[in-house]
Amino acid sequence: MTAFPRFMISAAHKSSGKTVVSTGLAGALSAAGDTVSTFKKGPDYIDPMWLGSAAGGPCFNLDFNTMGRDSIPEFFTTHAHGDGISLIEANKGLFDGVQTDGSDSNAELAKLLNLPVILVIDTMGMTRGIAPLLQGYRGFDPKVTIAGVILNKVGGARHEGKLRQALETYTDLPLVGSVWRNSQLEIGERHLGLTTPAELSQRDAMIADFSDVIARSVDLDTVRAIARSAPAMPKQAHPAPPRHTHPGLRIGVIRDAAFGFYYPDDLEAFKAAGAELVFINALSDTQLPDIDGLFIGGGFPEVRMRELSANTGLRDQIRTALTAGLACYAECGGLMYLCESLTWKGQREPMVGLIRGNAVMHDRPQGRGYARFSLRENHPWGPQGTQVQAHEFHYASIENLPDNSEFTCDIKRGFGVDGRHDGLRVANTLAGFCHLRNTGAYPWVAQFLDFVADCKTA
Repeated sequence: MTAFPRFMISAAHKSSGKTVVSTGLAGALSAAGDTVSTFKKGPDYIDPMWLGSAAGGPCFNLDFNTMGRDSIPEFFTTHAHGDGISLIEANKGLFDGVQTDGSDSNAELAKLLNLPVILVIDTMGMTRGIAPLLQGYRGFDPKVTIAGVILNKVGGARHEGKLRQALETYTDLPLVGSVWRNSQLEIGERHLGLTTPAELSQRDAMIADFSDVIARSVDLDTVRAIARSAPAMPKQAHPAPPRHTHPGLRIGVIRDAAFGFYYPDDLEAFKAAGAELVFINALSDTQLPDIDGLFIGGGFPEVRMRELSANTGLRDQIRTALTAGLACYAECGGLMYLCESLTWKGQREPMVGLIRGNAVMHDRPQGRGYARFSLRENHPWGPQGTQVQAHEFHYASIENLPDNSEFTCDIKRGFGVDGRHDGLRVANTLAGFCHLRNTGAYPWVAQFLDFVADCKTA
């Protein structure tokens, strides 16, 4: 048995400020000398960037959809520091999930990993009403351990006094902290979830502000005590490290302020297979390095589309290399980058031009949430008929695709490129809107590397 001090930050509903609080907690604990491992429940790229930046290490996702219930404890204990503190940030509310029976909810994850929960409550417009809310949350599922409360967006001393009195009179939940409404945190509310840390020049200053406010507003010793109250976890039977099946393969990864949506464990899987990751900045690098394959993740290419377009040398080299057969996998923003053009807010800029279609940004999401698809026979690396669990979140559509466009995936749930298909194939490039996660059920990284090696040999 291993201790694994740990806790979950959750809330009654989304937009309660839990990401700002979680980021501030990760930063404050780290600054105080604690070793902090961070995790995010569900498929998410942006919140983990903030959490990881605050804690000084990668933040990993725990997701019932792509990972499967049985694999989550092993994954958690593999990536958590056993003698440090693990902070797991929930998504939406504590009891929210896609399944109506709660089987994929934050509460279910809390039960699976025996996580004591600290609830962040948005107290705007609330005083005594906090008591029945918390009573309901305590009674709804007694197997979930709600260990404390952080009052957020508190209006001042008088407001806090009424909230404290309601807590003490009607509940036995400890008050872990009280975070008053603060312009430093309002900046975070406006940007978190809208931009990535890499896009903001003031990222470190923002995280320092969050950490300072939370350190003054939250009792860190109580947080530590709650984390240490989590029961010890049995040692998991971790699988043997994978063989270096592809030593020497060089995989280019475009990672910059426009493209940053990568799961850290996916990148770990590349390295575990022996591949060397070569990071490329599509905004400033003018030469495509010597690589055997290319991986372009998601992000916000529309925000930097003028810079991407202006880098004509790299765009031309990428188009030439992919047309000639360089193996490539591109997701969402990567797909948009490979199109002929990208249009946003009335502005249109040329992109790589490999895919004969135009990426167009809309005011509303074109596809969002969990996705599921099956692989066609023409999929470049997956066995035909394989069922894949994925997710998508995109405001873009691809317009003016030729009628003979080659799709490799049939959408069973979600939208993909056209509501029925995803995974456009051009030469040895696969590009789609759905985001993959490398898991035991779908080890796409190993399959992609096999494909890269075959292409290199050919």
